[in-house]
Amino acid sequence: MGYQKERVYLFDTTLRDGAQTQGVDFSLDDKVLIANALDQLGLDYVEAGYPGANPIDSAFFSQQRDLKHAKITAFGMTKRAGRSLSNDAGFQTVLRAKAQAICLVAKTWDYHVRVALGVSNEENLETIGTSVRAVNEQGLEAMIDCEHFFDGYKANSDYALSCVKEAYNAGARWVVLCDTNGGALPHEVRDIITEVVKTVPGDHLGIHAHNDTENAVANSLAAIRAGVRHVQGTLNGLGERCGNANLTSIIPTLLLKADYANHFETGITAHKLRTITHASRLLDEVLNRAPQTSQPYVGDSAFAHKGGIHVSAVKKDPSTYEHVPPETVGNRRKLLVSGQAGKSNILAELERLNIEVAPDDHRVDALLEEVKARSSIGYAYDGAGASFELLARRTLGEVPHFFTVDRFRVMVERRYTATGDLVTVSEATVKITVDDKTMAHVGEGNGPVNALDQALRKDLGKFQSYIKDLELVDYKVRILTGGTDAVTRVLIESADGQGNRWYTVGVSANIVDASFEALVDSINYKLMRDGATL
Repeated sequence: MGYQKERVYLFDTTLRDGAQTQGVDFSLDDKVLIANALDQLGLDYVEAGYPGANPIDSAFFSQQRDLKHAKITAFGMTKRAGRSLSNDAGFQTVLRAKAQAICLVAKTWDYHVRVALGVSNEENLETIGTSVRAVNEQGLEAMIDCEHFFDGYKANSDYALSCVKEAYNAGARWVVLCDTNGGALPHEVRDIITEVVKTVPGDHLGIHAHNDTENAVANSLAAIRAGVRHVQGTLNGLGERCGNANLTSIIPTLLLKADYANHFETGITAHKLRTITHASRLLDEVLNRAPQTSQPYVGDSAFAHKGGIHVSAVKKDPSTYEHVPPETVGNRRKLLVSGQAGKSNILAELERLNIEVAPDDHRVDALLEEVKARSSIGYAYDGAGASFELLARRTLGEVPHFFTVDRFRVMVERRYTATGDLVTVSEATVKITVDDKTMAHVGEGNGPVNALDQALRKDLGKFQSYIKDLELVDYKVRILTGGTDAVTRVLIESADGQGNRWYTVGVSANIVDASFEALVDSINYKLMRDGATL
């Protein structure tokens, strides 16, 4: 008879807790899109907001939004002490939400009951029990978030436990133990939950951890080992202050690490797990945030290798420096090219780019030396793949000479307009030759780089159709050396209408010259990739 794995239920609160992140605001369409992405990933619950708290959350819960797998969950507060259920307008709004489950936050630290609520311990217990029963009577799944539970337990364990027991006895499906200020440590979480499960069964207990000591994921895993079977967190660890437990780290750990995978199961299959990197980056795209490249499992650098010795080892045995295969989480291995690279880095990157060349080809050695020489003066190709590909193909003699820049000039003028407004205008002139035809173009922009970009792309002759959807989407400058003769490195991110993005780099003592180099590389890369011919 086979061993029966225990089920762990995953609760995502990105759309509620995550919305408390500084600089994060979800539109109604954002919430619908992300809720569906979380459902496709296989989450059990999607907490989508607090009906009545703001117009967007109220609009979300104004209509039924059935998902294929996850239960749409509304967040709210327990009813107010001293009021009947019917006279608590906020509580009634939550009860009327078009949801399948309701998660209510309750005070479980006697200090907060006294100071924040201003009621007796007994009155607080009554509000917990009455609120849970009211949710159940509506035919909805009830759960309680025990706010500041771990601090409350340390201060008065008997009362904190009485709150947990009250919620459980009233019929709460899940009683969730919250480390609200993120100050608990894994050994504390383990020891306290070990005591709690003596009173309430673990298959009715959950964990909600914040990341203020960088232990939210560790605390969540410790809680599972101690007995809880419900985990709350957010995608990419979004959340107030330092964030919440990061589900993009917790989920792969539960599925891929033997200590968990052999004993627990979730609603996420191995096939669905391969979409977690996409879900992570979709969230960043919706929020217009740069993805955290070093994020475990799903970050762009999670499986990136820079040192030549590391690359050689990875090619022989990936598990040497990769704790899980990148494809299991929908990510990919990156063997970076830099001044620290060895020949194995270069060969691996050429292979990834589908550039066929023999390992003993002298041009590979020449390319390696060129990369090292350029890196010594400031170029960085580990973040500028398009510029590296151009350099590699040029070294191998594969890049057509599409156009020549004969010269360029930039002027910046500060003046008053006819209406008396003070403005700064940049104007650039670029002289280029295409097919022996020389043209000069002028562009205006809100800065010298923007003006150069406009002038350069105004008319490339027969190549113009290839770049009509090209746009500059990000621009980063780094000063590499100090003083008035400082060397500047510019990294430009470009995109086109097909959703492709690429990075190019330029280095010079002149910031405009460095920027122009990166711009020219961007256009040449677009022409090369799209198959433009002379």
